Amino acid sequence: MSLPPLVEPAPDLTIDEVRRYSRHLIIPDVAMDGQKRLKNAKVLCVGAGGLGSPTLMYLAAAGVGTLGIVEFDTVDESNLQRQIIHGQSDIGRLKSESARDSVREINPYVNVVIHNEALSNDNVFQIFEQYDLIVDGTDNFATRYLVNDAAVLLGKPYVWGSIYRFDGQASVFWAENGPCYRCLYPEPPPPGMVPSCAEGGVLGVLCASIGSIQVTEAIKLLTGVGEPLVGRLMVYDALEMTYRTIKVRKDPSCPLCGENPTITGLIDYDDFCGTVSEEASAATLGSTITANELKEWIDAGKTIELVDVREPAEWEIVRIPGARLVPKGEILSGAALASLPQDRQVVLYCKSGVRSAEALAAVKAAGFKDAVHVQGGVVSWVNQVDPSLPIY
Repeated sequence: MSLPPLVEPAPDLTIDEVRRYSRHLIIPDVAMDGQKRLKNAKVLCVGAGGLGSPTLMYLAAAGVGTLGIVEFDTVDESNLQRQIIHGQSDIGRLKSESARDSVREINPYVNVVIHNEALSNDNVFQIFEQYDLIVDGTDNFATRYLVNDAAVLLGKPYVWGSIYRFDGQASVFWAENGPCYRCLYPEPPPPGMVPSCAEGGVLGVLCASIGSIQVTEAIKLLTGVGEPLVGRLMVYDALEMTYRTIKVRKDPSCPLCGENPTITGLIDYDDFCGTVSEEASAATLGSTITANELKEWIDAGKTIELVDVREPAEWEIVRIPGARLVPKGEILSGAALASLPQDRQVVLYCKSGVRSAEALAAVKAAGFKDAVHVQGGVVSWVNQVDPSLPIY
């Protein structure tokens, strides 16, 4: 459905701005009025990572007058495969500042406001209130639900995107005109069920594919042209090179935007989404060791069975010496439990400790009561024990 423009037009464009945006100005549906609306718009991008990079760059190039950036992380070398707003010289810098400088280089007429902090219950309203539109580039479920709930409670629209390996999704959520994120996903997936990009990987260029769709939707909302993805979920498969659209209806029983809402304020999103299941959390109590403790066990010749529960592709990148690969899925299904020795203590590890905690719960339930897992996984091993190994 078509919607009216989200913002009023600015009074005018300067001569320099007319020259810069001329290819927009000669599009009848955008023209001078639409470009003035973009100039007058205030858009907040949550995250300056994979999706945030192309989003910020194209919003800046399009002439959005004020761009806000919420980001607290620093640039890591592993980011550069997909987070194109940052460069080699930015490694170690705050992403918010690196992104700001890139935006200014793209378009000096854009006012950039950086919020160098993690989005939280304490600051989300104060930050969101300053902007007309929110673009969500986050990569974790807790923040996605926080963004959604704050936007609904403030009556603001936001453009959502999600990426994983070769697949992407995008939509526009605006409770006043359609469904919210909770209408599509009432509950987060079980902890450990959906790997993050850091665990499962993502094709770098996929960020550009989904990020450009998010910017397109933002421009349509701000200028009032076309039919935005309100009430529709766009699903992209890069391997098949297919796009399909799924209708998403407003859920009358949605606890946030439904007929009888039960959520009237922000909640504890970490608790709501969880990082590991209750079973995994219980299993790790008293059964967690550090990377340094594992090194001491190995050096002392302790008899252990060191098991890597990651995927084969991760195993090829880096591994702890002496380990053998048994992917988590084979443990959870029970297929690999018979191969675990009864006469040696089982020590599990993954990349960061989340998957190994889930595997630990299954192993303990199968009778391996003295099994443990390594806190921080292979990342901690590299950081604390052997920095010569690669990290990913």
